[in-house]
Amino acid sequence: MTEQDFDIIVIGGGPGGYVAAIRAAQLGMKTAVVEREHLGGICLNWGCIPTKALLRSAEIYHLMHRAAEFGLKVENVSFDFSKIIERSRKVSAQLSGGVKHLLKKNKVTVFDGTAKLLGKGKISVDGKTELKAPHIIIATGARARVLPGLEPDGKLVWSYKEAMVPTEMPKSVLVIGSGAIGVEFASFYRSLGADVTVAEVMDRILPVEDIDISTFARKQFEKQGMKILTSTKIEKLEKSAASVTAHIAVGGKVEKITVDRVISAVGISGNVENIGLENTKVKVDRGHIVINEWMQTGEPGVYAIGDVAGPPWLAHKASHEGVICVEKIKGLADVHPLKTENIPGCTYCTPQIASVGLTEAKAKEKGYQVKVGKFPFIGNGKAIALGEPEGMVKTVFDAKTGELLGAHMVGAEVTELIQGYGIAKSLESTELDLMHAVFPHPTLSEMMHESVLDAYGRAIHF
Repeated sequence: MTEQDFDIIVIGGGPGGYVAAIRAAQLGMKTAVVEREHLGGICLNWGCIPTKALLRSAEIYHLMHRAAEFGLKVENVSFDFSKIIERSRKVSAQLSGGVKHLLKKNKVTVFDGTAKLLGKGKISVDGKTELKAPHIIIATGARARVLPGLEPDGKLVWSYKEAMVPTEMPKSVLVIGSGAIGVEFASFYRSLGADVTVAEVMDRILPVEDIDISTFARKQFEKQGMKILTSTKIEKLEKSAASVTAHIAVGGKVEKITVDRVISAVGISGNVENIGLENTKVKVDRGHIVINEWMQTGEPGVYAIGDVAGPPWLAHKASHEGVICVEKIKGLADVHPLKTENIPGCTYCTPQIASVGLTEAKAKEKGYQVKVGKFPFIGNGKAIALGEPEGMVKTVFDAKTGELLGAHMVGAEVTELIQGYGIAKSLESTELDLMHAVFPHPTLSEMMHESVLDAYGRAIHF
């Protein structure tokens, strides 16, 4: 095998891996990335980005049907499903090419192939090229979790990949799982006219969200015509030539639902197989690599970031971990561990959902006495002007110190608003900091201010 030496090698070119590589190069380290499939990883190619392109098409289609509300006339509204899928793939291809350009610009060497750890400071690429470095970062990401009996077959039962590139629009869909991935696909297909049923094993949809937000979202989904089933178990799937009959246990009885397609969205599993972990002291727990606050594994010189290292499974978390990991390796003085409670989470269904920090229930579980504020979209002038009066903002504060513990939002454009609370949490802001901040008018962001005021009995507009 040919050999090459580097200061740092990153296995995986997704949002964690390529960002870590670029930051390492900026800090003067000779850096390599090994990627087996597509630069940009699942996020750019099969996740965050292409799904947002699909959802944007669905959103516009939905708005076209509401044209009369805005004094507009639109007749014979229709869509070309193949063009919607084609646009989504073009967006992904453009961004993947952009990542390639950024790595080249920063003089990062890219190896196309599958990496395998060989032992201390060594990896092979496809068994042909040996690379050496004192620091190796595993950023191999994750894949769709597969449950027995619900295995995707690429035709009738889909994972997220097949759900993004179908050859034809299904008339009916069953989505198994109501996390971010599940409800985004449910929104996409429902907006384009499919009959959609969502089945969730927990007692409510979006179970990681604050209960007020998930309850509100469920009402909106049902208002749109979705059928929501909670506290369910999929007993079995029976396939015919062109449809699937799902046997769903709900409330002590079994319902049968026949649909064109089933989408399995029941979580993810880390890509820990076939990368040579058996040649190291790296520990794996429930499908994810065990790390400390500096992303170090049990093997000196080997690190792990992003989805392969466990939740929260978010691209921006992976990127931030990559930067922290590299800066710690370099020995920078101002590096701080990542506080997961300060990481915003966003779901791009209709209505959008966004949150950061503790839910009201989690805050109380941790022993906090809380003050809670809420403000509805219907009380905001910009929301009414946009024709988006359905939604709410909720804030949770420590009653003793006034510290912002969490913020939770549902409604139009909340995925763009949440970072205001994200910054506030990172700065350890109190209610007074937020009350004294001036929010521009007319904007949706004014609801963020009003929610803070409401927590202390001072809301003006509701």
